[in-house]
Amino acid sequence: MATTSGEAPSTSAASVEGDVREWPLRFMRHNFGIAPYAVQECTVLYADRPHTSGPRPRLEDVHPNSLKAKTANHLMIRNFPPPAVVRWKSLDGTALEAEVDIGEIFKDELVVHNTPRHEASERTPMINPDVIMEINDRTINVYMNAFISLKQARIQGNPHSNFRSEPVLAWSRTY
Repeated sequence: MATTSGEAPSTSAASVEGDVREWPLRFMRHNFGIAPYAVQECTVLYADRPHTSGPRPRLEDVHPNSLKAKTANHLMIRNFPPPAVVRWKSLDGTALEAEVDIGEIFKDELVVHNTPRHEASERTPMINPDVIMEINDRTINVYMNAFISLKQARIQGNPHSNFRSEPVLAWSRTY
């Protein structure tokens, strides 16, 4: 599991909640979405909102960036509602059910990312990260994806590449 890295958190009175001057980065709200693959059907109940899916192909049978491009569709969830209830049928038709405690996974309210502190821009806005639950046949993976502004563009000559936003695995379990 990736975690924040770098210097100790700032205790300066000038720091503003969510400002990148505070390190490690924290969040008070999050967004949520599902990414089902290799399932016959799937229902996730989280924060009093159902997320459903019909049959889905295996991840390797869809675009290679499918998971990376997935975003959340349930926004601004205050940390943390009761555990997500997941009911699904695996590719072979086995009915499965699990509770996934998002609050336990992210109990420290730290943003899970791979951006070194020295690369993060002071202009990084307050972060409401996406929590993406991948249901893939018999495995559930939980990722965090946070938009972090960078001091410099990642791709030389492309001013629109001055950020990082990538899913980072935070938890996984096979049933």
